Amino acid sequence: MRVLSGEHIAVSANRSMRNAGQIEKSLLKLGTGTKIAKGSDNASGLSISETMRAQIRGISRAQSNMQDGLSVLEASNEGLNNVNGLLQRARELAVMSANDTLTVNDRAASQVELDHLLGAVDDTATKLEFNTKKILGQNGSLTLQVGANPGQQMQITLVDVSSKALGLEGASLELRDLADKLITKIDEAIKTVSGHLTRIGSNMEAVEHHLTNALTFENNLTKSLSLLEDTDMAKEMMNFVSLDIRQQGDHLLVKQVNQNIHSVMSLFSK
Repeated sequence: MRVLSGEHIAVSANRSMRNAGQIEKSLLKLGTGTKIAKGSDNASGLSISETMRAQIRGISRAQSNMQDGLSVLEASNEGLNNVNGLLQRARELAVMSANDTLTVNDRAASQVELDHLLGAVDDTATKLEFNTKKILGQNGSLTLQVGANPGQQMQITLVDVSSKALGLEGASLELRDLADKLITKIDEAIKTVSGHLTRIGSNMEAVEHHLTNALTFENNLTKSLSLLEDTDMAKEMMNFVSLDIRQQGDHLLVKQVNQNIHSVMSLFSK
């Protein structure tokens, strides 16, 4: 009969405890799918992963900010196109009224329509909003946070396209000379609105560029975080199987020790 020494038993017990701890860690990694379930697994890795996670969440929020910015720009674009259409019709009335063949009643009818057109321009300027913020009734800017870090911002210009801002407040078609002068004023107003449309188009391109970059950055960070944190399931499963085999061996060893002790004790009992 082979009798194990106390040293063998102690080594086996220590190895069994270590294996049990390693098996617990391996099961935790397999169960959670992450290599860094707690700080003791990889303290520096945990710090890096949390920093990367903050960047990913920040850039995701920034993308939502930019989508809101695009919505503002699209609304501004629609509003300006509407104003442009109203100005084009006002110009037709001015050209018509600059002709001396119109009667007083004709001019009065044209004036009524012109007043309605300019009222619609003012209505668009004062009532077009995004999240309660006026976007065509005042000059100023909106700041978009386009990145996850301080200073990563861009400005969207807000413009005032009311009849007063366009120099058309109180416009009159009641006299031929006034109608003739109004043609030039409306041309200037159309030029101003067209300039605003051009600037909005440039802003939309810039936001879309930032949005594309942010999406690429987020994808790259997510992949990097996955490589840092995610468990290699195949590798970890092999590790778990290896640890389990060792554990089973230790259990057999303990079982053999118990049998030896039982045999020795039975000899004394005879």
